[in-house]
Amino acid sequence: MGMLLAQALPPDLMTLTPAVISGCLVGLAMGLTGGGGAILAVPLLVYWLGVPAQAAVAISLATVAGTAVIGTIERARLGQVEFPTGLLFAGAGMLTAPLGSWLGKGLPPQALLLAFACLMLLIAMRMWWHADRAIPPPANACDPNGGPSCSRDLEGTLRLTSRCATLLAAIGLTVGLLSGLFGVGGGFLIVPALVSFASMGISRAVGTSLLVMSLVGMAGVGSHLWQGQTIPLQATVLFVAGSVPGLLAGSQLARTLSRPLLSRIFAGMILAVAFFVIARSTLS
Repeated sequence: MGMLLAQALPPDLMTLTPAVISGCLVGLAMGLTGGGGAILAVPLLVYWLGVPAQAAVAISLATVAGTAVIGTIERARLGQVEFPTGLLFAGAGMLTAPLGSWLGKGLPPQALLLAFACLMLLIAMRMWWHADRAIPPPANACDPNGGPSCSRDLEGTLRLTSRCATLLAAIGLTVGLLSGLFGVGGGFLIVPALVSFASMGISRAVGTSLLVMSLVGMAGVGSHLWQGQTIPLQATVLFVAGSVPGLLAGSQLARTLSRPLLSRIFAGMILAVAFFVIARSTLS
């Protein structure tokens, strides 16, 4: 495993600045959007830094996991991480992350990038569509029938019925598969699901999402290494080093901008990158 991590980097990655700047851009987007910014990592790694597609997915996963760990620690200090619910999500995601990694390893690079571009288009359209629509508020904690599938008792503890556990686990399985396959964190799915189905407040949902992203990301990285995938250590360290301050800056900046404006700006950016990836993949 040590030899895998120590793989030599392409010559252009020996320059520190591009990798750090790329990581900072991803962290900034993650801070602004609450997790969805990781979708930019793979295109930056492939088309700016010249990293092979499969290795870019692994670096993206490591960046998501490392950045999310920092965010989880900070949110946990504020009491905004619901560990039992997050661990249920993460446990399911950790089961399918290796499957996603295995599927990605077997795909030709062009096919992987085209599939990734399609995912970007779906995320961009969803963000644009919901820009002016608030996430449905959490169900009343005092009403056992308040949520569509999950509810909470009088103390706010989630009632983990079989229906509720099945629903949350199914979403976690989907997040893990996408994370392993494309190197995304899955925050664009986790946060709305926690608010809508787990009757969770938005602040706690974001904190719990970071816990899920960190654990699923680590499972994805581990599965890449287990399957013999090489992960450039220097590029990964530099990307994470740039993403952490970017995340902190993005979190501060997000407080000064409206959520609809942020969603539409980011959705437009994702659309542009998706069309660029499609053009490069089909014409090359």
